[in-house]
Amino acid sequence: MTAPARRVRLTVEEGIAVLEIDNPPVNALAQTVRADLAAQLLVAESDAGVSAIVITGSGRHFVAGADVREFDRSPEAPFLHELLNQIEACPKPVIAALHGAALGGGLELALACHFRCATDDLSWGLPEI
Repeated sequence: MTAPARRVRLTVEEGIAVLEIDNPPVNALAQTVRADLAAQLLVAESDAGVSAIVITGSGRHFVAGADVREFDRSPEAPFLHELLNQIEACPKPVIAALHGAALGGGLELALACHFRCATDDLSWGLPEI
């Protein structure tokens, strides 16, 4: 039996951990993404060689919201608010590197980070409001 593919890749270069969300096509915050992000954040946080953490999305978008395929199911842990609290409580600076779209939960994820930087083409908002 093979382990499921990670939806968040962790790389470290020169003391900077990059957590890259890879859940095509829009990097939706599915349960697997939330779980991988929480786990990889713990790895980066516990690495004494890491001084800062960057969260970004692969492809065209940062995170364009929730996974609509999960709307008809009961929510599963880790819940978004738990992940956001984990990011806010991280003792190392967490930076959101935004591009493409940061919508709904994706914008909430960015706002939980300690710092944000964005490309000129960023579309952001809370469409559910």
